[in-house]
Amino acid sequence: MNLFSPLKCGSLTLPNRVIMAPLTRARTPSTVPGKLQELYYKQRASAGLIITEATNISPTGTGYVYTPGIYSDEQEAGWKGVCEAIHAAGGRVAMQLWHVGRVSHELVQPNGAQPVAPSAIRGEGAQAFVEFEDGTAGRTPASTPRALETSEIGDIVADYRKAAIRAVRAGCDMVELHAANAYLLHQFMATGTNLRSDQYGGSVVNRARIVLEVVDAIGKAVGYERIGIRIAPFSEIFGLTDEESGEMALYLADQLSRRKVAYLHINEPDWQGKDIHLTPEFRKSVREAFDGALLYCGHYDAARAEALIADQLADAVAFGRPFIANPDLPERMRVSAPLNDSNPETYYGEGPLGYTDYPALIKA
Repeated sequence: MNLFSPLKCGSLTLPNRVIMAPLTRARTPSTVPGKLQELYYKQRASAGLIITEATNISPTGTGYVYTPGIYSDEQEAGWKGVCEAIHAAGGRVAMQLWHVGRVSHELVQPNGAQPVAPSAIRGEGAQAFVEFEDGTAGRTPASTPRALETSEIGDIVADYRKAAIRAVRAGCDMVELHAANAYLLHQFMATGTNLRSDQYGGSVVNRARIVLEVVDAIGKAVGYERIGIRIAPFSEIFGLTDEESGEMALYLADQLSRRKVAYLHINEPDWQGKDIHLTPEFRKSVREAFDGALLYCGHYDAARAEALIADQLADAVAFGRPFIANPDLPERMRVSAPLNDSNPETYYGEGPLGYTDYPALIKA
C-alpha cells in the first residue's frame, strides 16, 4: 500500500489516499456557495476524497461570518452546483458538518442571542469572526455562552440530521461530523468544557452521548457507510482542556467501529504549533479499536504520509495548506514535483486571489 493505492472507504472506493482536509476560506458572504466555490473544488477533484470547508448546520451553530451553511433550500442548491462540478471532474466529496458551540458571539447569533454550549464557560482565547455595526469585519473575543437545557439537545441532534440529509440530497457522497478543534461536539466530550450533571455529563460514556446520538440519527437517515467523523485528541485550543482525551478517543473509536462508519479522521495536536505529539502506542490502540478507514492530518509531507501508511497505522492522510496552493497535489506528489508556496495573507477573504489562481503542473 502507498499514497496512490485505492482505498475502500464506506460506500466509496477512493482512487488514492491523498485526502483534501477541510479548510475554512471565508469566501461565502451570502452563506450560499456559488461559481467561485464550484471552480475551487473542481480544481482539487483529483484528491482521493475532498472534505469540504466546515459548513454550518444552523444559524445558531455559526461563529464566523462568510462561511457556508446547509440549512436552507438556497444553500442546498448552491452545494448541488459544487457537487456536480466535483463529480464532473471525477472527484468525490464529503461535507463537514459544523456547530461551533461557544466559539461564537452575539453579533453572529440570530437576534443577538447568547451562543450555546454544554456549560456556561467562556472559551479563553477563543475568537469569533463577526461583522461589526459599522460594516467592517474582524475577530473579536467569543462571548460567554449559556448552557444548553437537556430538552434542547434533541433539537441540536435533529439539526445535524437535517443538514446531513440536505448534504446528500445536494450530491455529497459522504458527510463528516466536525467533533474536533474545540467546537460544540468536542466541547461536550472534554472534561474542562463539560460540567453537566445530566446524562450528557460526567463519565466518558455520558460526555460522548451527543456525538453518538448524532451519528445514529444520521446513520439511520442516510446510512452509516456515508459517515466520517473528525476528532482532535490531546488538542488544547480556544481554552479547551481535557483530562481524559485519550480514553475518549479510544471509546469513540470502538463505538464508531461497531456502527461501521466509513472513516475516523484524527487531527493531530501539533497543527496549532504546540509541541504535543501522538505516541506510537496511542496510534496502535486506535488502529486496534477502529475497523474502518483511518485518516490522520497534521503537517504531513508525502514521505511521512507514506511511512504512516506503510506501518499500517493509517489508511490515508489528509493535507490542508498544501492543497490551498497546489490544486493538483496528488499528481505533484506522484511525480515528486515541487510544490507551490501558499500565501497566508490570502487564506481568508474575498474573490479568486489566493483561492482559484494557483497554477497546476504544465503537462507536455
